[in-house]
Amino acid sequence: MDRIRWGVIGTANIATWRVIPAIQKSRNGDVVAVASRDAGRARDYANRHGIAQSYGSYAALLDDASIDAIYIPLPNQLHAEWSIRCAEAGKPTLCEKPLGSTAAETQRMVDVFRERGVPLAEAFMYRFHPRTERVKDIVGRGAVGEMHLIDAVFSFQIRRVNDVRLQPQLAGGALRDLGVYCVNLMRLMTDEEPDRVQAIGHFGAESGVEEWAVGSLQFPSGVLGSFGCGMRSYRTHGYLIRGSEGTIVVQDGFGPNDDQVTEIVVKRDTGKLSETIRIEIPATDQFQRMVEDFADALLDDRPPRYPAEDAVANMKVLDRLQVSMRATEA
Repeated sequence: MDRIRWGVIGTANIATWRVIPAIQKSRNGDVVAVASRDAGRARDYANRHGIAQSYGSYAALLDDASIDAIYIPLPNQLHAEWSIRCAEAGKPTLCEKPLGSTAAETQRMVDVFRERGVPLAEAFMYRFHPRTERVKDIVGRGAVGEMHLIDAVFSFQIRRVNDVRLQPQLAGGALRDLGVYCVNLMRLMTDEEPDRVQAIGHFGAESGVEEWAVGSLQFPSGVLGSFGCGMRSYRTHGYLIRGSEGTIVVQDGFGPNDDQVTEIVVKRDTGKLSETIRIEIPATDQFQRMVEDFADALLDDRPPRYPAEDAVANMKVLDRLQVSMRATEA
């Protein structure tokens, strides 16, 4: 077998506009089935997107023996339940971030997949973009000296009042939807877990979730990180890394379009040399790279590139930020 047959549980926008097209144009996978809780909706969705099979329940899709892997774009609160159902059905699973709603829930998911010997991965697509890999290399080589500060931001506007990301019962809120990227980036660049975290959030009067928030992290090496995230704010996403001898600036840091040529701007000042270096990264589809890595892992019988245990560590930080944010609210 040289291609993975994917089933998709749910019809969220991230699946419609990003992940399903990425699988369909991948070199090693095909979307062969989709499930919704409404059979008519599933059938119409499948017809619109060229998917051969549709199911009116998630369980029915899991019963399809021809499906090799599952992608889950469901609301956060449903990730654990249906991922675990996938593990029980023996289906390797790529689940949207955050993998679970809490660190404890995420650990339970990881444990079930490990016990059953079934691959699990968290869909953090930005980690597969060559630009992210290049920035990590620049930092690792000490090109901007000793790393001191990381600033990250991710925001966009949600206009629908009934959006699932604004519903506390579905584990909504800016931290889990957007701040999770900023935290993951800082952990990726430092290869450390923070000693201290703090957060402040603005809670919507109607939604009851933090609609925008800021946070800070302190790492054992001395690196300090700060981030802002918002679901009612103008769309912005990127990060800035400051070192003792320079800075790295990355615009559109988490979600560049697949036809977008991106750039890394490195500014260095060693006292003897002052320069600005612009590194152009060719356009690529980071979602395609992500699904191809997962499919390759299955075809080559190897683990996915990023272990699911990283999702547990990330959620431990998010849990602590949630506690700090709620304490500030009170």
